[in-house]
Amino acid sequence: MYRPVNHGYIEAIIGPMYSGKSEELIRRLKRAKIAKQNIVVFKPTVDNRYSKEDVVSHSGDSIEAIPINKSSRIYDLIDEKTQVVGIDEVQFFDEKIVDVAVDLADKGIRVIAAGLDMDFRGEPFGPTPKLLAVAEFVDKIQAICSVCGHPATRSQRLVDGEPANYNDSTIKVGAVESYEARCRKCHVVKK
Repeated sequence: MYRPVNHGYIEAIIGPMYSGKSEELIRRLKRAKIAKQNIVVFKPTVDNRYSKEDVVSHSGDSIEAIPINKSSRIYDLIDEKTQVVGIDEVQFFDEKIVDVAVDLADKGIRVIAAGLDMDFRGEPFGPTPKLLAVAEFVDKIQAICSVCGHPATRSQRLVDGEPANYNDSTIKVGAVESYEARCRKCHVVKK
């Protein structure tokens, strides 16, 4: 895919749980490292499923990252040599993450952000929709529905093996014990 040279831009990698978002983010960042580009990777402190300091995919691939709890901290942790900024689980950041990504791209930095586009209800999640609107490149990837095997675009939250209630908290960090990938037809939210 064509990518601009010598100026910044935003890439968004989105989809449901188990679609390979973090895996794709890691792949792109490792390629930037091979190209001898200066990269800095960030993740939200709330995501400590596999590691506190690394972005880790469900398949076990990883890359070193800096956990932060506020998007403005990115400015304190990059310098004039930074060429690529990676951001995992973008949906967990505050709304200012979009302004930070735009500002970095305007300063000539390639920003690669990965995260969920929808919450467990099937509704737009956090700052992701706004990020998609300003990104130059958007890759929406699918998982495989755990019920029927068709392409999955939704994250099914489970509580004791049953679909979660619509009024449950939006943010619950988890993995296979709490979530499944589902297609539109098989996705269920109790009202």
